[in-house]
Amino acid sequence: MIGLLCFVLTILTSPFKSKSRLEAENAVLRHQLMVLRRRLRGRVQLTNQDRWFFIQLYRWCPSILSVLTIIRPETLVRWHRAGFRCYWRWKSRSSGGRPQIDTELRVLIRRISIENPFWGAPRIHGELLKLGFEVAQSSVAKYMVKRQRRPPSQGWRSFLCNHAPDIAAMDLFVVPTLGFDLLYAFVVIQLDRRELAWINVTANPTAEWVARQITEAFPWDEAPGYMIRDRDRIYGSVVTRRLRGLGIRDRPTAPASPWQNGFAERLIGSIRRECVDHVIVLDEAHLRRILRAYARYYNNIRTHRSLDKDAPVSRPVQRIGSIKSHAILGGLHHHYVRA
Repeated sequence: MIGLLCFVLTILTSPFKSKSRLEAENAVLRHQLMVLRRRLRGRVQLTNQDRWFFIQLYRWCPSILSVLTIIRPETLVRWHRAGFRCYWRWKSRSSGGRPQIDTELRVLIRRISIENPFWGAPRIHGELLKLGFEVAQSSVAKYMVKRQRRPPSQGWRSFLCNHAPDIAAMDLFVVPTLGFDLLYAFVVIQLDRRELAWINVTANPTAEWVARQITEAFPWDEAPGYMIRDRDRIYGSVVTRRLRGLGIRDRPTAPASPWQNGFAERLIGSIRRECVDHVIVLDEAHLRRILRAYARYYNNIRTHRSLDKDAPVSRPVQRIGSIKSHAILGGLHHHYVRA
């Protein structure tokens, strides 16, 4: 009965509706019937074309909400708003903008930023301009490594490089002789260029002898600012007074911690592996002569990985001439030069 009354009211009010409105409502009703006929079972499945059809009719004639039955009016409104957002997102899309910078330049910006943690975008931008790169400072800020507000601490490598010229290390090691006696070799190494500053041998090491070796290793004003050593008892008050008199600050390592004097320990290991392990020492004079010959080879000829394959006393690169070799330590090592 109620449906019949609604039908009668619709017929009575239809003469007062515009023709376009009636056509829109009829189109909506026909399309709904097509959708229902297409349904196989269960819930009505709407395609994107169905949604687009209803949204367009809603834009032209919002009154079609009154004849929609297979979807709720608020669903159609939500579809319309979503379509509105997609339309303006498409219309507001970027039409080109600033061209991207090359991958090589982006990698260079990150490299400079990582290698110089205290540099900001203006400093890096200035370096790039000096290298011939035309790039905006905002692009540099975009591609550099992002950090916290507090600048990071410098690495141990930078710290040691800044302080190595004023640091030296010393140590003693034992070498047995042919007659099973023990000789003591004393070495001093400067950390800056890994240069073997002094080497000497004795059969009876004392604090006075060590103090005299320190004086001979650093004459006049060549003394370093700090001296690293272990806690051997031979370094008594005489040695500490001599260091203080030369203006050197004594820095003993922690007990039973040889790795804290790693430069001297590495030097002693090289001397053993490359020299004394291949020689039967006859006496003190023999060992002193061998070690001083090795010291000349170590400082002037032997290349070091930590020095970019250079010697402590820098060697020039020779590119012209025939190659000749000179035996060192009886042929344990050789020096190659161009003549």
